[in-house]
Amino acid sequence: MATPLKRFIESRYGGRGLPVSLVLPDGGRIALSPAPEIDVVARSWRGVKALAAPAMGTLARAYVHQDIDFTGSARRALALAETMVGTIAESGHSLRVGLRGLWHRRRGNRANVQHHYDVSNAFYRLWLDARMVYSCAYFRTESDTLDDAQEQKLDHICRKLRLAPGERMLDIGCGWGGLIFWAAQHYGVEATGITLSQNQRDFVVAEIAARGLQNRVRVELRDYLDLPESVQYDKIASVGMFEHVGVRNFRRYFGKIHRVLKPGGLVLNHGITHNQLGTAQLGSGIGDFVEEYVFPGGELTHVSRVIGGMANAGLEVIDAEALREHYAKTLWNWVERLESNADVARAEVGEEKFRVWRIYMAGSAHAFDRGWLSLWQLLAGKPLADGRLPHPLTRDYIYAR
Repeated sequence: MATPLKRFIESRYGGRGLPVSLVLPDGGRIALSPAPEIDVVARSWRGVKALAAPAMGTLARAYVHQDIDFTGSARRALALAETMVGTIAESGHSLRVGLRGLWHRRRGNRANVQHHYDVSNAFYRLWLDARMVYSCAYFRTESDTLDDAQEQKLDHICRKLRLAPGERMLDIGCGWGGLIFWAAQHYGVEATGITLSQNQRDFVVAEIAARGLQNRVRVELRDYLDLPESVQYDKIASVGMFEHVGVRNFRRYFGKIHRVLKPGGLVLNHGITHNQLGTAQLGSGIGDFVEEYVFPGGELTHVSRVIGGMANAGLEVIDAEALREHYAKTLWNWVERLESNADVARAEVGEEKFRVWRIYMAGSAHAFDRGWLSLWQLLAGKPLADGRLPHPLTRDYIYAR
């Protein structure tokens, strides 16, 4: 089969000048250009099949299951993979994703979140910043380090919310506590974080004690739907959690926020969106791969639907900022840090999970670079009874130093 297969692959990719050498299971090598930069290795005939009729999701699965491999960085490999695949259109939900998504929603938010976050704190520590902030950073300059950019993001959010000493703040999906600690220590608020991840909750509890913040910071293992409405907050943040909500749950999500937010209070919703209207998932099998391996139960939509969901719940949007380029830069930082700690990461979580996270984060970074995905910070408020929503006339308060 070697000769016919070689001819088929050469005809499939020939003439494109791809700087790639394809290595077949029998050791045969097919150079797709005179000066290949990377090797793409088919370790099994399943890998050859994936390369013969490639889609991004198919190639990602083949990489995770070690049917294919590549040399060099994931960043370079992703760029070449898109060229090999061709046009990647965004699309509606496939039946497969729809049925699996329904199962994950019935399974419940807690199980879905734990699937993603309860991998290992030590694993996340290998590639996150020192504060363990797992969301888009905010780069003021090209030379900012990841640690600098994450601190800048935390402060950017606090400034937008106009936090003041003594206010009660809620962080929905608080992760490892980066925002609630920053808000309490730098703005003097009483901060409460909620999470569905046991690993995150235990980490934050230990950090509260270590920092001596027992009277100003608390964390609860709680679903946002179970927040008691007798407790009201001056300010609310939701950072990187919104992707788990699902469009059909916008009424419940934003409705709950409206009910626990004081009149005149502000909420900042920070989340990933699609850049195309009417899109339910990325094409070329990318959406299927993410649903199955990474984010079960997750769902993205266009920012216009998010703003509509907030408005339907009685929340008035007063500021919107797109941070697409910032998230691409954040993700490439994470990928490079993970790749530089590859051996330790493999020892911590195993080969398959390492591969899932490497290809998922690289693919996400590529999607932000290409403009398929975006990241929006939406600042909204709950108007007072007379319809007023007091806030500054300009954005100067966010940027003044």
